[in-house]
Amino acid sequence: TGAGPGVYLRDVATVEDAADVTTGYAVINGKRAIYMPVIKKADASTLKVVQQVKDKLPTLRALLPEDVKLSYAFDQSTYVANSLKSLVTEGILGAVLTGLMVLLFLRDWRSVVIVVTTIPLSVLSAVILLKLFGQTLNIMTLSGLALAIGVLVDEATVTIENIHQHLERGKPKAQAIWDAAREIALPKLLILLCILAVFAPALIMEGVPRAMFLPLSLAVGFAMVASFLLSQTLVPVMANWLMKDHAPATGHGMHGHGMHGHDEPAEQTGFFARFQAAYQRLLRRAQGRQRGVVLGYLVLSLVVVGAGVAFIGTDIFPQANSGQFQLRLREKVGTRLEKTEQTVAAVQALINEEVGPDNVEISSTFVGTQPASFAVNSVFVFTTGPHEALMQVALKEGVHVNLSQLKERLRKRIHAAQPGLQLSFEPIELVEKVMSDGAPTPIQVNVGGKNLKEAAGHAGKVLAELKRIPFLRDVQIAQPLQYPALRIDVDRERAAQFGLTSQEITQSVVAATSSSRFTSKNLWLDPKSGLGYQMQVQLPEDQLTQLQDLEALPVKAGQARPTIGEVATVSARMMPGQIDRQGPYRLVSITANVQGRDLGTAAQAVRKALRQVGEPPRGVVANLVGQPQLLEDTMSSLQTGLGMAIVVIFLLLAANFQSFRLSLVVLSVVPAVVAGSLLMLLACGATLNLQSYMGMIMSVGVSVANAILLITSAEHLRHEHRDVPLAARLAADTRIRPILMTSIAMLAGMLPMASGLGEGGDQIAPLGQAVIGGLIASTLASLLVLPHVFGWAMRRVGYASGSLLPARTRQAA
Repeated sequence: TGAGPGVYLRDVATVEDAADVTTGYAVINGKRAIYMPVIKKADASTLKVVQQVKDKLPTLRALLPEDVKLSYAFDQSTYVANSLKSLVTEGILGAVLTGLMVLLFLRDWRSVVIVVTTIPLSVLSAVILLKLFGQTLNIMTLSGLALAIGVLVDEATVTIENIHQHLERGKPKAQAIWDAAREIALPKLLILLCILAVFAPALIMEGVPRAMFLPLSLAVGFAMVASFLLSQTLVPVMANWLMKDHAPATGHGMHGHGMHGHDEPAEQTGFFARFQAAYQRLLRRAQGRQRGVVLGYLVLSLVVVGAGVAFIGTDIFPQANSGQFQLRLREKVGTRLEKTEQTVAAVQALINEEVGPDNVEISSTFVGTQPASFAVNSVFVFTTGPHEALMQVALKEGVHVNLSQLKERLRKRIHAAQPGLQLSFEPIELVEKVMSDGAPTPIQVNVGGKNLKEAAGHAGKVLAELKRIPFLRDVQIAQPLQYPALRIDVDRERAAQFGLTSQEITQSVVAATSSSRFTSKNLWLDPKSGLGYQMQVQLPEDQLTQLQDLEALPVKAGQARPTIGEVATVSARMMPGQIDRQGPYRLVSITANVQGRDLGTAAQAVRKALRQVGEPPRGVVANLVGQPQLLEDTMSSLQTGLGMAIVVIFLLLAANFQSFRLSLVVLSVVPAVVAGSLLMLLACGATLNLQSYMGMIMSVGVSVANAILLITSAEHLRHEHRDVPLAARLAADTRIRPILMTSIAMLAGMLPMASGLGEGGDQIAPLGQAVIGGLIASTLASLLVLPHVFGWAMRRVGYASGSLLPARTRQAA
């Protein structure tokens, strides 16, 4: 500007297509890269988005120069894909084992074909209905379908077994099928309604528990409805096509009955007949001590439930061995980017040594902070400074490793090799991230205060107390509270004498230390490509390396003086590198992981530690956040749900039997279910979590189904024979085969799930374990205790019907 020769930019600066001031970068498998996260919408399917991104990669590669490599690094579909594989594995194994059980009891391969055919058809029907109701294939719907596979066989098995009973009485095939299907239609409808009632509370839940419980409930409900309809339509038709007429069984005068039948079947010969006879002798002997048996059962069940609740741990979700983990590394606050990158390389080498370099599929690390010039959502790679790095590691498919034990080994090795390095394992699965409610670890204590120094002082005491808890790991303060900084105090009077304002001095400092884009944004449009380039003026980084360089910076346009050192005092200080707020409070967050204990135990220990620290100073608060709060909400919702389900089932039974007494008799198996589930979970080392609770609730529905079969028959026989002990024995004798068949078939169907076979199977294993434990206990209770509960409860009850239907009243009379 002004007279004289023209001065061009090339005379005073280097103009180039260059990089911004480096604040961070990704390191993929040890090489620097550019990180691009893709975030799906809330209602989109993870699997679908992942597939579409992969399909789009060739198009994106075509837009890039040949020397730029675009590769796919990480996605969150791994567990969903693993769950899908597990569902297929469990479905096939469950179907095979179920078929073997049916074959063992009925000695008829045609019956096996009929029962097994209903499994894929029911699952397919459920998937179609889930689609119509706007659900996707996710962790919870897949868990529901996996659970349903074990239960689906129940409906078809009862129908087939009842058809066999009628055929054994010498009836023609068509007549036997018609009588059997008609006879069990109403009891099976009641059973279906009771199982659906178990999941009804999902409709009134709120928040995260509802989001997790409702899809599972819908999956089970749709599969069960489909199974019921198929058992009453497809199964009789296939039985008519495939099954052969039986020769009437021969035997002697033990009076057995179908659910409402009056025909006299003959006993079967062979092992099962001997087993039935021994069972009848046991029942007859125990009927002399009914009261003692019933009271002993109730006391034992309640004691086991009480002990189980006291000893079992609680979690929101079982731990998953998905083959991926996330690790946050924190060097000493203020460490430069290059040094942090060297630390990442050293840690990567240790991980490769521990798991084997050939077993690592990919390691993706973000070092430093996200550059301010890019509108990138930093939710998934949030870091507080150049001293921090966030590492994600995926192991190759087929590499099976216990992640919890691997993390513990890595902690020891990294601490030994890098003593000053802080590390913290964080959830990598989206479900775990959601359950953490914004916290980077399962346990987080927020100490808040209007005065950050007071909050930090109390946080230090809490930190020391939490480090004493032996099963907590990676206990550290998340925020960099002592970050090295330069403080510039402007002498306003001297600046005014030079004709300067504080704003002009600030702009000079900002432009010199970062670039002019923070003070005056400037875009240049390339006429050839049409792309907009960000234009910024910045000092070369090697010209600003020490305090004196900053003090020597001129602050007035066109003049070498005054410099910053002449109008301001520059001093090195420590100050917070990040300030988190919640309402009026500034927060200091203490994060911790849990090793070898359940979340409920850890939460109790942390609350105890907070009490031991003592009351915080006035104006300071300390709260436990993260997963413990959600754990309480989830467990509370599930307990309320289980209670409501039992009430709904009670009312359904009362409406069917027209007797509160009989409803209570049926529900007397529930304590056995809860006790059996808890014992099995304890034996398998599992915790009480969302999955195991689902299994327990499902067991209640199935055990009530078995009890309904027995009590319906017993009540009919009580009216027929006017002899309560005889009715109880006859009903037990008639129903022992279908109860054992359905229970053992379901146990066989649930075994693959309970054993945690397949990829990601360990996360739904507690669901299967709870079902198996509850089912074993309830089957024993149904066969050994329920007849005595019926006998004791109905010993003085009259034979007048409570029905308002005239036909029933006359029949009872």
